[in-house]
Amino acid sequence: MNENGKPSLSYELNELLKSANRAFDCPKGAYLFREGQEANEVYVILSGKVQILKINPFGQELLLRLSGTNDIVGELTLFTIDPKYIFSARVVEDSRIAALNISDLERAFFQNSKLALEFLKWMNDHMRKTMTKFKDLVLYGKKGALYSTLIRLSNSYGAVSEDGITIDVPLTTQDLANFCGTAREIVSRMLSDLKKMGIISIRKRKIVIHDIGYLKKENHCDNCPIEYCNVD
Repeated sequence: MNENGKPSLSYELNELLKSANRAFDCPKGAYLFREGQEANEVYVILSGKVQILKINPFGQELLLRLSGTNDIVGELTLFTIDPKYIFSARVVEDSRIAALNISDLERAFFQNSKLALEFLKWMNDHMRKTMTKFKDLVLYGKKGALYSTLIRLSNSYGAVSEDGITIDVPLTTQDLANFCGTAREIVSRMLSDLKKMGIISIRKRKIVIHDIGYLKKENHCDNCPIEYCNVD
């Protein structure tokens, strides 16, 4: 694990992915790919941030993860008969992206079993994180989804001080609603309730959590390892 509790890829895998076919700049608001699009490449984020999201037929978004430097996106297209992206990837911060051809990557895995095992372990970590998030959504409803999101954001971007934990990334109410898969108005009302109770405050679009224990207690937190309880 690295210093942020994120699964670290081996030096060998990092070097493979960084020897990509091409690298390019991608501006904020652009899409690397959209759900259902034919997949030819896997992407490595060299700098910036990219949201991985699912959009239902009514246009409602569910943010699955926020990927950053050295993260891989589009990885679920590997070793499929008719590779298509099953999620969308939207750039939320001007980014530098490296693209690796899927066929080249699959060939490298066939030739290097150690490399393939390393990648499978990395994939397993991401699947476990996704499953724990869905558990919170299903078992504890909208409130549980918001509390889970705040806990995960604090693990990924939290700056600890005497006053609490500041989530050191600007967030809109709509961002939080997308993480929770619910309406902005509902999230706004729940945030207001938390502010009235003194559990959180909001300063310059950044959320400060004053009582993380309350959120964990209300969400029946299992105290999962930080590498599974984050939004990366």
